[in-house]
Amino acid sequence: MGISVALLAYKEEENLKVLLPQIIEQVEKCGEEYEILVVDTEQPLDHTADVCERFGARYVNQEQPGFGGAFRTAIKYAKKDKFLILDSDGSHPPKNIQDLHRMFASGRYDVVIGSRYVKGGRTDDAKSSIIMSHMLNFAFRVCLGISAKDISTDYRMYYTKQLKQVELTCVNYDVLQEVLLKLKLNKEDHRLRIGEAPIYFQKRLYGESKRQLAKFIISYMKTITRLTWMRITHARRSAGA
Repeated sequence: MGISVALLAYKEEENLKVLLPQIIEQVEKCGEEYEILVVDTEQPLDHTADVCERFGARYVNQEQPGFGGAFRTAIKYAKKDKFLILDSDGSHPPKNIQDLHRMFASGRYDVVIGSRYVKGGRTDDAKSSIIMSHMLNFAFRVCLGISAKDISTDYRMYYTKQLKQVELTCVNYDVLQEVLLKLKLNKEDHRLRIGEAPIYFQKRLYGESKRQLAKFIISYMKTITRLTWMRITHARRSAGA
């Protein structure tokens, strides 16, 4: 039992100095045992390891490339039954950890998302980014049959056991949609129960964003096609069983 808190870091030393004490304070209020797992780049690019040692976080280096590879590494090393992931750049406020945990602990959901787009949620993203985000979320909802308003954010809580049972292959941020579809297909009734807790998505504290817009869009278009075909194929197999 307990919570594995995962942070995927890419030169986030300065941000982690601010975030780790806040995360510790908030997760302790959840009343469960916990661990904090920081997944750094394959080859260290800053002093993230020293910051982790200072605050008692477990430090590991990612074993596969990209955001998707770091996510898979975090899943592999998570030891607690609940898996909470949030950005390590300060855009996901730790103060919302209790909200996600409270909703998840109700037992009504397979996944709880910290959402920008439900009532009470908001974002500091640029208008162009917000428009693109809404378009992508709409496309994924329709194509994958996933009922949630914000499925392009990684501020989420899952059951660790369910995560370890899915095989993820996406390299980039599209792993966030891949994992939802595969969790859904793994359910006997193919119904993934998703809860959304409102958050205020903020600008990063220090450093520059690692996302490359053109690469980001191309990756998502390819993923929508591939995951939609996966859903269709799975439905045909189930119908013929």
